[in-house]
Amino acid sequence: MKILHTSDWHVGRTFHGRDLLKEQESVLGGLADAVSDERVDVVVVSGDLFDRAVPNAEAVAVCSRVLKRIRHAGAQIVVTPGNHDSAARLGFLGAFAEAGGLHLRTRIAELAEPVLLADDHGPVAVYGIPFLEPETARHALGVPDAKGHGGVLTEAMRRVREDLAARPGARSVVLAHAFVTGGEPCESERTIAVGGVQDVSGSVFAGVDYAALGHLHGQQTLADHLRYSGSPVAYSFSEARHTKQVWLVELGPEGLAGVEGRALPVPRELSALTGALDDLLLRPEHDAVVDHFLSVTLTDRVRPLDALRRLQSRFPHAVHVEWRPEGGRPGELRFAERVRGRTDEEVACCFLEDVRGDRPGDRELLLLREAFAAAAREED
Repeated sequence: MKILHTSDWHVGRTFHGRDLLKEQESVLGGLADAVSDERVDVVVVSGDLFDRAVPNAEAVAVCSRVLKRIRHAGAQIVVTPGNHDSAARLGFLGAFAEAGGLHLRTRIAELAEPVLLADDHGPVAVYGIPFLEPETARHALGVPDAKGHGGVLTEAMRRVREDLAARPGARSVVLAHAFVTGGEPCESERTIAVGGVQDVSGSVFAGVDYAALGHLHGQQTLADHLRYSGSPVAYSFSEARHTKQVWLVELGPEGLAGVEGRALPVPRELSALTGALDDLLLRPEHDAVVDHFLSVTLTDRVRPLDALRRLQSRFPHAVHVEWRPEGGRPGELRFAERVRGRTDEEVACCFLEDVRGDRPGDRELLLLREAFAAAAREED
């Protein structure tokens, strides 16, 4: 049996305010081609199908079209909710969806009830563990003393293994959305530490043929049978060096037979530039990144006005700008040290210089003095 392991679609997410629905549909729709080309039997999504608990209509429409394409390509689909999803909303009409080959595993009470599939070598049990918020899950699972994610996932996996033991000869796959010890996070993931310690030991997932993990956005291998697929699209500049892929997992007659990565297309590359604004706007060597999403660090001694708009005149997909003047900003001291022994006017002038990179002019000084005088009269 061939399984395509994906996670963290985050349909509906933006990138520094830029809509990504078109790019997301392009990349995710391509999974249907992989299903056809590789003769994939099952596509699994290990959490965070959507980016928010109540996705907008456009995000729902994109996700619906993508799932339809994958199903028409011939694969069954198994989905579990992540910490960004609403399990209750995602599981709505789940029983009807299952009849069409879309298996939504969203209820804690049913996490040990697998999707049962079969190939020439016998049955395959696919267990979907929805994201377990510790404070809620420990009561739902009947383990009120469980600590953090490790505690509730330990109980969840105990139930999975108990069910699996009653299915002799069945091979097994588990979907889980968690931060497993040894994984490398990046900036685009929301913390799941609410309710206790977020880390989970990889040993929790012992006893199954393959654990398809979600939550971390970089593809990672923690053990042959324990892997993160990563997000299919980059959602922060910290992912600029990621190679976005999915895992193609093959189960043989004795269990896990092999895992290979399959690269995904990059809808728009991420790049970073550093330099003075005028140089960035004029230098021809930057032509190569004109169509990239750009994070720009400006080194001008004086903070340029309207920098992002000016950058976008050449780089239409520049989305992030920082100002870090060469040599650092003058007088970078703690606030208390910088204002000690100074008049209000001196403090205001230092503030303007720190923000703009130059001292206020005579007319600005006059306005400041008038403002301080008015404030003093008001206090009196």
